[in-house]
Amino acid sequence: MTGDVKPDLFKPVINSISKFICVTIYSLVNYNIGLMIGQYYPLEIIEKGQVTEKIRLGKTNVMVTRVGFGGIPIQRPMEDEAVAIVKRCLKLGINYFDTANSYTTSEERIGKAIKNQRENVILATKSASRNHIELTNNLQFSLKRLGVDYIDLYQFHGVNDFKSLDVILEPGGPMSVVVEAKAKGLVKHIGITSHQIDVAKKAVATNQFETIMFPFNFIASEAKEELIPLCRKHDVGFIAMKPLAGGLVDNATIAIKYILQFPDIITIPGIEKITEVEEIIKITEGPLKMTQTEELEMSYIRETVGSHFCHRCDYCQPCSMDIPISAVMTGKSFYKRLPQERFFSTFFGTAIEKAANCCDCGECEKRCPYHLPIREMMKEQVAWYRDLIKNNKRLSS
Repeated sequence: MTGDVKPDLFKPVINSISKFICVTIYSLVNYNIGLMIGQYYPLEIIEKGQVTEKIRLGKTNVMVTRVGFGGIPIQRPMEDEAVAIVKRCLKLGINYFDTANSYTTSEERIGKAIKNQRENVILATKSASRNHIELTNNLQFSLKRLGVDYIDLYQFHGVNDFKSLDVILEPGGPMSVVVEAKAKGLVKHIGITSHQIDVAKKAVATNQFETIMFPFNFIASEAKEELIPLCRKHDVGFIAMKPLAGGLVDNATIAIKYILQFPDIITIPGIEKITEVEEIIKITEGPLKMTQTEELEMSYIRETVGSHFCHRCDYCQPCSMDIPISAVMTGKSFYKRLPQERFFSTFFGTAIEKAANCCDCGECEKRCPYHLPIREMMKEQVAWYRDLIKNNKRLSS
């Protein structure tokens, strides 16, 4: 009965194919023109959701919402609440979810929340392992905890020095593990995360990574000078972590609006409460142009917080006393985002004790490109941590 088939039945298929061809041609033309002029801006608006438009994430060609979900803070609430938070994000239209092997319960909680919705989610996770066997195990563990057959974006986590980058890329090294996983369909795309601007630029220039995650906010904005333009040149997707400067900025409106001035990057604020994601969604739906008042507030925060803001670039290293300076300097940020039991059980306490024994040589301050009063800041962190310990003991007794 072939002759009885109605042409209308094929319209949805034809429309889908036509849309795909148009988007592909537009993206390729846009990309090639961008390369010629040195500025690449991907096709910005493909679909409108409840959250915001989707953008092309570099050469992955994956379409992601401009605001994603940062998965560190959901380690803190109870599991039912954490799962509900992720589900609310999905309901509001967010499709990009970032987590990591090292984020304790984060992967498992996201996995429970996205069950039966895999096709609506772009999953990104990461491993800090530089060991072939350990990295293989981490990948398998992430797949199991997330409850999925594949991971959309697998990232090398915290590559903050050139030696680590070289180890990852050496023949038969960690990169070969993920490339093999990609060939098997366990991983769709390969990315990298870093806090060190020069390492990040070198990583992008290798053309071995499809995305890079790097701190970017109105306080730590150095990425806009060279790194983001370099990403455009190499068609590497840029993922902005720490849009609220690791919890130092309380005004989410100006923090998110600042990021959204850049049309081709995605940002992943850490979300711990449903009210937080709802607030962020309202920001994206409102006027995005910064008001004069907001510009003035940003300037004030830059001048006050910026003078005591550690960028975790580690240019201050090496320390003759073996103090992990950036870890000490950012302790309050980790305290806000990690479960308390994990915060107090990590190496932070040991790092604080090392900082307490600083020899006051000042070499770190000579190396700091931001001219931070590192010794003074470390003393403040030591005092804060010791007060925290005392208060916790008092509450538990």
